[in-house]
Amino acid sequence: MKFSRIIGTGSYLPEKIVTNADLEKILDTSDEWIRDRTGIKERRVAREGETSGDMAEVAAQRAMKTAGVDPKDIGLLVVGTTTPDLVFPSTACFLQARLGLPDCGAMDVNAACSGFMYALSIADKYIRCGDVKNALVIGVDKLTAMIDWNDRGTAVLFGDGAGAVVLEASEEAGSLSTHIHAAGRHSDLLNVDVGVSTGFKAEEGGGVRIQMKGNEVFKVAVRTLGRIVDETLEYNKMSKSELDWLIPHQANWRIINATARKLGMTMEQVVVTVDRHGNTSAGSVPLALDEAVRSGKIKRGDIMLLEAFGGGFTWASALIKY
Repeated sequence: MKFSRIIGTGSYLPEKIVTNADLEKILDTSDEWIRDRTGIKERRVAREGETSGDMAEVAAQRAMKTAGVDPKDIGLLVVGTTTPDLVFPSTACFLQARLGLPDCGAMDVNAACSGFMYALSIADKYIRCGDVKNALVIGVDKLTAMIDWNDRGTAVLFGDGAGAVVLEASEEAGSLSTHIHAAGRHSDLLNVDVGVSTGFKAEEGGGVRIQMKGNEVFKVAVRTLGRIVDETLEYNKMSKSELDWLIPHQANWRIINATARKLGMTMEQVVVTVDRHGNTSAGSVPLALDEAVRSGKIKRGDIMLLEAFGGGFTWASALIKY
């Protein structure tokens, strides 16, 4: 039986840091208010002209270097993003050329904050079925380009960044299972309500702004992530005590803490970056994974549960033996 196994990770964060103190100067908010509700202290913001593709390129190069894989050996590229460089071609196609990959399949996947997890699941299936030997999976978003900086409900939450992994086909267990779900009936709770079909607005950025009903999103997220945790463990006939690490989507400290409690895990077993990165959407899980791997926290043989929840609603998980 073939498995997909992570052999390299990489990430990229923009240089510019925006602290809660910086936001206090432009919003009716405070450092205490933001930290109490979200756990966020600061976030990274891409420079003007820096695109999702630019950030993803650096993360991908770092992942391939760590993996020791030549770009020409990549057989599939899947990019999870909701902030593509253009409507089309896909950001994945641009990256394929910039990274020097062969004429392999290259696609974007839009599942909002679950984008990387969806992309990981797709690549995992291609490897398991024997079609691909090596796959490059990227999660990247530039959500600060879609923020209304006058709306404290969203402006304090989001940051920019990219993370990537290289997967290889292996006889040794790696990705044990992946699980993806969606519920479009909740689309009104978190969205951007302009686009090619609806038209754009006569304002800066065309009216591309994140709209979110925060309390409702929080309630659904906590319930939904609880269910997918159970589903993932039951599928693998595994108990909570067998998990070494939880690598959650970095949206909100309270959601992360609630998931950890459900699993009976201490916060020392949870990779947390939300305090320094904010919510980087599709970038959040691979960014956290790369940080934990490079710091030496996560070691070969560790069992990790990755999970995410995003607009759509979408949600996804992966159980991985690193």
